Amino acid sequence: MKRLIAMSVAVIVNCLTGGTLAAAAGLSAMAGAVGMNVLAAVFGNVVPSGCLREGVYTEIWTGELVKHLRRGLEATWLDGIPDNSSIVNNDVIHLVEVGVDPDVLVNNITYPIPLQALDDKDIAVKLDKFQTKVTPVTDDELHAVSYDKMARVKESHGSAINDSKLAKSAHALCARKNTATTPVLKTTGEKDAETGRQKMTINDLLSLKRAMDRLGVPPLGRRLVLCSDHVNDLLEASQNFKEQYNINRTDGTVGRQYGFDIYEFANNPLYTTAGEKKELSATAEAGEFQCSFAFYTQRVFKATGSTKMYYSEAATDPEYQRNKINFRHYFICMPKKIDAGAVMMSSYKNPSIPEG
Repeated sequence: MKRLIAMSVAVIVNCLTGGTLAAAAGLSAMAGAVGMNVLAAVFGNVVPSGCLREGVYTEIWTGELVKHLRRGLEATWLDGIPDNSSIVNNDVIHLVEVGVDPDVLVNNITYPIPLQALDDKDIAVKLDKFQTKVTPVTDDELHAVSYDKMARVKESHGSAINDSKLAKSAHALCARKNTATTPVLKTTGEKDAETGRQKMTINDLLSLKRAMDRLGVPPLGRRLVLCSDHVNDLLEASQNFKEQYNINRTDGTVGRQYGFDIYEFANNPLYTTAGEKKELSATAEAGEFQCSFAFYTQRVFKATGSTKMYYSEAATDPEYQRNKINFRHYFICMPKKIDAGAVMMSSYKNPSIPEG
């Protein structure tokens, strides 16, 4: 039965592939479909087993993974950020092409209008590379399970890549440390008796708003991504926040309050007690917690590059008789300007020292 299904799928795929290629060449789609199946039948016993099929399968699975990656970012805090994927070339993007805004003259009466050179250096930035580890799937597994194991593996790889993309993007949008153009603020609430973390308050939210005001960020397009600790703090402190959270919790957003479109994310960057951002893969030490961060959508960008599937069939592995699969995907999200937003980190008071 499985063999019959596989043969049927192969015929359908051959028809689609042959018809598409023939139409592109100005020939009859029907002739192309028939011709592709004839080629498969003629050369099927000449070329190594699975050779033609592997090429078709990897193309289809790669396309399905790309769809999964796109869907996976919907309703997240990355959704709606300007997308510059169209200017990516060989998984490289040039920052000068991302765009810098010139000054605007209002009711100008002085001519000639002054020249303003946009002195951007043509900096080429390689998109971040996301690679999944290889997953082995034995022929025995494929025969034993009652569901499409390979499709399940593909979805798992897609979800893992999206999780990494979100974490890397959050890390890129958070300032390394506090400066005039990259404010890193600290929470001011009561101390948690167990961890020593000072909780986030509504006044801290207002401090974030003031920081964005000072950066000259327009009101529309401000986005706030809260870590889980800060969400829980605000749920305790504000009935209005709790009501908004309960209403919108199904679509990934918290709601709009204090001029921010508010989201929740469980993997925001860590900050040291001295107020410096830790490396992406770092673990928390005593007194170190995830931050929350705010940004202006029009001062950041994202871009997607190529996606490639790596696949070997069990037929090429006589010793273990297992298929192997993994993916490589390119993506980046980063600020266009250094004054893109602000960070709120948790202050720390040693829980073993009584407060005076």
